[in-house]
Order: sequence, then structure tokens, then C-alpha cells
Amino acid sequence: MKKILMLSIISLLALVVAACSEGSTGGSGEQKTDDKPIVIKFSHVTSIDSVKGKAAERFAELVAEKTGGKAKVEVYPSSQLYGDNDELDALVSGNVHMIAPSVTKMVKLDPRWQYVDMPFLFENQAHAQKFFESDVAKSLLNSDKLAGNDIMGLVFWENGFKHFTNNKHQLQKPEDFKGLKFRAQAGKVLEAQFNALGAGSATISFGETYAALQQGTVDGQENTYNNIDTQKYQEVQKYMTLSEHGRLDYAVFVNKPFWDKMPEDIRTQVGEALKEATELEWQLAADENAASLENIKKSGKVEVLELTDEERTAIAEALDPVYDEFGETITSELIDGIRNLK
Repeated sequence: MKKILMLSIISLLALVVAACSEGSTGGSGEQKTDDKPIVIKFSHVTSIDSVKGKAAERFAELVAEKTGGKAKVEVYPSSQLYGDNDELDALVSGNVHMIAPSVTKMVKLDPRWQYVDMPFLFENQAHAQKFFESDVAKSLLNSDKLAGNDIMGLVFWENGFKHFTNNKHQLQKPEDFKGLKFRAQAGKVLEAQFNALGAGSATISFGETYAALQQGTVDGQENTYNNIDTQKYQEVQKYMTLSEHGRLDYAVFVNKPFWDKMPEDIRTQVGEALKEATELEWQLAADENAASLENIKKSGKVEVLELTDEERTAIAEALDPVYDEFGETITSELIDGIRNLK
């Protein structure tokens, strides 16, 4: 009887061990490791309600749909994981897989990305759109300098044209800028832009710009309609010039080793999802900038000036020294390539 009891206990233990083993390898319990979705960590610095935030969320939805759940995009907005100064390093190290920074953040890897700050390089919105879809743009996104840092660019996301605002007087001709001080993003091209107009500039973070304008630390700033509106600069600025003198745009970048290791069918589906999300982002940017311009006008707090072609040309000519100084850095190939897309 003792032998029979012992054999029964051993048999029972064997069944328990077998059942546990089956559950851990994906039987009737958990998924097999191989069946778990590929997780794409997408980090960005704007809010979930921003144009970028909405496009990122739609991208995540489309990836889930198109891959049948085989890939999952985890979106981390509002600098939840990494801020402006850290996200590029996080992408290179593989701590995140996708980012969508302002393109000027890529200057540390390739100085040609300063093209976006070159004054009056883009004629109008149609010209900018042609660039986003051009071989010229692809040459930047797929450059050896990015690949050498384990980065690949996928698409451009739009923010929009920049316009000047200030608190002193309307900016209608080059001499109107003299003696004024503007808030600017960091960058030598922007410093040269204001110097050429006889104005000063101060590098102030985006989040601190409203206070700097309110307190008179600077007289003015440059930004898109939507940024001016959502940051409520119309409350602390009196004049706005519809100049379209430069651009603020984003690009979506991926960790290249991660992208290359993704199964080809899933990579294709993720690419299709990103294409659709990009088309949505472009439309959202256009719609929200148009709505923001109307909001600014309706506020009645800002005097809005639309430049004539002659006035815009005069300001552009005053900024020619910026091309003399930075043309070689940005390269004539890139500058001429963009200009020839008109």
C-alpha cells in the first residue's frame, strides 16, 4: 500500500510539473513569447491634444488594425519619457524606438537640417508640401550621417510657417526691426537672421516665452499661427506680421537596428499606417493653423498686417547675408534642390 501511495504521489507531481510547464510555454495559459506583439515606443514632447499628439495616437490605432495586433505602438506624449534635450540620445541608444522632434534638433548630427531656419526658402504652402514628398527630403531622411548614428528618418510632419509678432510697432519693412529684441530658438542661423535686420535675439525656452513677452524681457517672437494662438501670445503682443519667413516642422525618426530587425510584412504594414497618419497630420496642421489665425484676428488684441509681395521681397533681400554665411553649411545642393521644387 505504501508503494502504491508513493507511486500515486509521484505521478500526481509529474502531472503538476507538466501542467506548469505547458502554461509557461503558451498552452492554455499565457501567450507564447513569440506571439507577443512587437512594441514600438513612440516618445514626443507635445500634448496628446496637439496636432502631433493626435497624429501619433491615430498612428497607434492604425498599426494595431493593419498588423492584426502583431505590433503595438505605445505613445508617450508631453515628455513623459524624455524631453527635447534627451529624446534623440534615447533613440540612438534604443531606449525608445520612434520620436518626432522639431527638425532643428537634428543639427547636432547633420548641420543641413538648419535649412528650416533659412529665411524665405519656401515660397508658400504648396512649395513646402512638394518638399515633404520629394527626393530632396528623402536625401535628408536617409542620410549616411543619420544611419551612422543608428537613425533613419521616415516622414515629415508639418507645423507651419513662422510669423513675427512684437509689442512696439508694425513690421512692414527691414528698418522696422532695428533695435528690437526677439525670442528665438537656439541656432546660429536664427541669430544671423535677426542680426541682418539690425535686431537682437535671446534664446528662451518655449515654455518661458509668454512670461518673457509679458515682462518685456524681449519685444517679440516668431512662431506658427497655432503656437501663437494656443500659447495666448495675443494677450501680450500688439502687432503681428504675416511674413511666412521660415518654418517649424517635425520629422518622424526610428531606431534603425530596431526597424531593420522587424519582420518585413509587419514593417510594411507599419509604414502604411504611418503614411495614413502623416496625411492626417498634414490636414490637421493646415486646419488648426487656419482656425488659429481667425482666433487671433477675432481677439481684437493684435493688429494683423499682411505683407505685399514688394514688402516681403524687401525683407527677404535684407536677409541675403544669411545665405552668404550659411550657404556652404546647408549646401547649395540642398538649398537649390528645395528652390527648384517651386
